Parts: sequence; C-alpha cells; structure tokens
Amino acid sequence: MNTDIRICRVTSDTEHYAYRSPMKFGGRVVRDVTILNVTAEVESRDGRRGVGHGSMTMGNAWAWISPTLDNEQTLSAMVAMGQKTAAFADAFQDVGHPLELCVAMGKQYASLAESVMREKGFSEPFPKLAQLVAASPTEAALFDAFGKMLGENVFRLLGKEYVNTDLSAYLGPDFAGEYLDRYTSRQPKPNMPLYHLVGGLDPLTDADIPQRLNDGLPETLGEWIAADGLTHLKIKLNGENLEHDIARCVAIEAVTAEAQAKRGVDTWYYSADFNEKCSSEDYVLEWLARVGERSPRALDRLQYIEQPTHRNLDAEPRITMFRAAKVRPVVIDESLTDFAALRKSRELGYSGVALKACKGQSEALLMGAAAQKYGLFLCVQDLTCPGASFLHSASLAAHIPTVSAIEGNGRQYCPAANAPFADRFPEIFHVTQGTLRTAVLDGPGLGF
Repeated sequence: MNTDIRICRVTSDTEHYAYRSPMKFGGRVVRDVTILNVTAEVESRDGRRGVGHGSMTMGNAWAWISPTLDNEQTLSAMVAMGQKTAAFADAFQDVGHPLELCVAMGKQYASLAESVMREKGFSEPFPKLAQLVAASPTEAALFDAFGKMLGENVFRLLGKEYVNTDLSAYLGPDFAGEYLDRYTSRQPKPNMPLYHLVGGLDPLTDADIPQRLNDGLPETLGEWIAADGLTHLKIKLNGENLEHDIARCVAIEAVTAEAQAKRGVDTWYYSADFNEKCSSEDYVLEWLARVGERSPRALDRLQYIEQPTHRNLDAEPRITMFRAAKVRPVVIDESLTDFAALRKSRELGYSGVALKACKGQSEALLMGAAAQKYGLFLCVQDLTCPGASFLHSASLAAHIPTVSAIEGNGRQYCPAANAPFADRFPEIFHVTQGTLRTAVLDGPGLGF
C-alpha cells in the first residue's frame, strides 16, 4: 500500500525523576523513575514523511523480579534493551503498517535481550515482560509517526485500507477477515473516570502521616477524594497477610464513605490488586467472603480483581481462578505477554484482561481485540506513567470500546514529570469530578 512506511531514523534519550512519596506494591517500594523517550522518523511508499514520539517508564520493579540482580542492575539492563531496540528499529529494513513492523521486530526482542545480558555479564534470563516494557516507547513512536505522517489519529488507521493482513495472521483463524478497526473506536470516549491508587504506604487519615510534605498536593485519601472528586479507587493489598488485607479494605471504605458523604456522593467503585502475592485461589475467596461480612458495601463496590497469584502460569501445582471469577472478574496482568498467555489464562479461569501501553502498542491492540472476541472483562492499567506515557495510556483506554475507566497515578507519585504536559493538556492532567476529558485525545498520531 502507498501508506506503508519505512523507518528513516530512530533516536532515544532518558530522563530521571524522584518520586514525591514512595509507592509500595507487591512487597516492593519504588522511590524514583527512569523514562525512556524515543523519536522516530518514517516515510511512506509515496514519499510522505512523519515524525513521532514514544515515552515509557522503565518499570523494572514491576517487570523484572530477579533472584540474582539488584534494582540498579535490572534497571540498567532494561534501559540498555530499550536503547538497543531503538537502534535496531533505526536499521530495520522492512516496509509496512506499524502493526506489521512492530510484530516483526518483536520476534527479535529475545535476541536483543540476550545480547544485553552478555554485554553486562548477567547470567539469568531477561524476562519477556521486561523486554516488552523496554521496547514499548519505540513501538509508540512508530505508531505516532504513522499517524502524524497522514495527519490522522492512528486509531482511525487500523482497517484493511491501511493494514496488509487481517488479524488471523496474529490471533488465528477465529479472526479471519477481521481487522483492528472492528475492536477499536474511531473517536475517543468524551470522558472517562480515573482510577486513583491507594498504595500500601499511602496515608488514609492524618493519623497515618508522621510528617506532612506540605507541597500543595493532597496527602490523605480523604483529601484526594475532596480535591479530585474521585469515584474509582484501586487498592494495593498485601496478599500474604489476610487480616491486614481485610482490615485495609474495610478502613478504606470507612474513610471513603466519610469523604463522599461530605460531597453528597453515594456511588463509587474499587478494584483490588494483590500483585501476585496470594498463595492460592482460596486466599482470594476468603478475603472476598470476610470483606463481605465486615463491610458489605465495600464488597458491593468491588469491580474487579487484578492477578492475585504468581505470573508463571505453567508452575505446578496450577492455580485456577474459576471460583473467584464467579464472584468478580479476575484479570490477568503480569502474566499477559502474548496471545498464548491469554489463551492459557482462560484455561485457568481468568475472566478478564489488563491492557498496558507499557507492553507495546501492537501487543495492547491485539490483546484488546482478543479479549473482546472472547467476551472478557477489559481494563487499562498504569505503570505510574507520567507525562507523554500517561497521555498514551489514556488514549489507548479511550479508544478501546469496552474499557470504562483509566488508571493513572503519576500525578500522585511523580507530578514533576507531568509538569511539562499539564498546561498543554489540562483535561488529562487535572481531574474534574473524578473524570478526565478524553475527547481531547483525538489529534494526529497517538492522539496528542
């Protein structure tokens, strides 16, 4: 097709920011972030040119749980992988739609990762999840450049008039004759509620604060609810201490109910994230039952549960989620690295999928299509994405039809990285009545 692109030039650079306050999840505490930015220049067969940008936090604390390497080592490997992916794209000779180019390049991510480990002298495998995160800004830049080249939002460039092969090439015969335009919206949703994170260290009340930051931002859960009119809260739980997890949820409901009563609001929602720390499905079921006993309203407000047990779906004994999924949707997150993992998760009883821009635009679009095809619950998750990476994540959520809310916690933990974008996109970085005005994410490229 005349709109097929070749890659002319790809460059990368990094930024580093300290967190405003520490974030705890899955037994890990994160205090800073390194962001990889990528710029891509492309040219179509008929001579049109475009420049696009991609950005993503190198979230090694989440993407790489290492038995032998420390945090600095896994971070350095992911940054090196991201830079190597950008350099690989710079020399890539294929021509096609960005979906096709990214899938083709993805077949080389493992060998790129192996070369990083050899160069650094590290002996353990480079996790596939960490590979996807490191490569994601390059993918974003290519999709953005394609849209900028054509002066059109890239979510309107996913049909057969732009893509050379149907989805069966990536997702099997069930998708014969179908393209991504069947599973994406040409226009973004006008507004979407924001999921605010209640991390493991986050104060619920003044009594939880040993010393205030006094930086002008809210510090307790009640203050955040009042300031942003929040209606959706994501609760980080321990997964290894049932009494703590029950008490934490009940306490959050009490604080939230008080804050919402002051606003005259009686409807709000929760999601629960155990970050893989639960030992079994029974833990989840007991937590659900006992939260329901102590705070029925809290259980009523629970929309879904994020991957409660370890990310290795092949580990024995196999842990299923059939019983828990009958109570609330249980979504696969850390384990979701390709279509094979999605199929395996369904065999284990998972009933939903968490999409993330940090796993790559091509991966997110394909897994979003598969989830809709098979009637799975869908959500879009954050990786404490600030600035351009959050705009990308929000645009993805706004263009997937069955996604109802956006998770975004960069404003809580790393507002400094949002500063260059907040005045340009106040509709996305300033929360109003718990929602973002996602209608603005309709520009060329990724939407911003």
